[in-house]
Amino acid sequence: MDERREEWLAAIAAAGDADALRRIDAELFGKDGAVTGLVKSVSTLPKDERPAAGKAANLLKQELSKALEDRRSALDATALAAELEAPDFDPTEPGPKPLRGTLHPITVVRDELVDLFTSMGFTWQDGPEVESDFFNFEALNIPADHPARDSQDTFWLDDGNLLRTHTSPVQIRTMRKMKPPLKVIVPGRCFRQETVDATHEHTFYQMEGLVVDKGVSTANLLHTMKTCLREILRRDLVVRCRPGFFPFVEPGFELDVKTERGWMEILPCGMVHPRVLEAGGIDPEEYTGFAFGMGLTRVVM
Repeated sequence: MDERREEWLAAIAAAGDADALRRIDAELFGKDGAVTGLVKSVSTLPKDERPAAGKAANLLKQELSKALEDRRSALDATALAAELEAPDFDPTEPGPKPLRGTLHPITVVRDELVDLFTSMGFTWQDGPEVESDFFNFEALNIPADHPARDSQDTFWLDDGNLLRTHTSPVQIRTMRKMKPPLKVIVPGRCFRQETVDATHEHTFYQMEGLVVDKGVSTANLLHTMKTCLREILRRDLVVRCRPGFFPFVEPGFELDVKTERGWMEILPCGMVHPRVLEAGGIDPEEYTGFAFGMGLTRVVM
């Protein structure tokens, strides 16, 4: 035992790093370690030899454990000293390069609108970009002969579905899964067969809004829209409300804002058509609502 003791102590003293110490610790005190086996072997000795052998084994265990701890502390102290002696931080050395890139302006405006409407009690809803004729047209009171259904305006798929031309289908989906009162916004991507130019794009982004409750009026609609425009454009605005026709609202309006160059059309809106409420499973005799939709690109510009 004495020969092994000297051998183990020498190995501990020669350990040059923490990994070497961990290996020695496992070799001595692991499940199948040398010292572990030595302690277990005491029970196999004759009874009269067990006390002395057990005491010697425990003393060896304590001595080796202390040697391991002392060597670990010495290595830590050496590492700390080396760290303290290292050259000081050089403030003239160039730092890491900042990451490049920013959010797209449309994303910035979308997030601002979401924050604004959320503060007004709206919740965010979403829906599929590949839609059925029913949700994209029929349920929104768009008749079969409406020009929007023409293949020149809509991306039709081979299975009869289509790429949604607006975010309005989510109105129907929301009314069918949620009960009034409703206050929801639907930011999303839309698709139309447009010739790409300075003012048109085949893929664009909208922000849809829907409010349904008892007693909702045009006054509620105009107040919400004026508040939205004032907050997002960050100035007091002169807003003009013109009659407009959209199959899914009645009455429908076009909201314009006054600019230095004249009036600019900013968004369509209106009171939800009774047939649209019925398609969403809501009784138009009991509830009314308003809806609005804005092109995020136009708001950015």
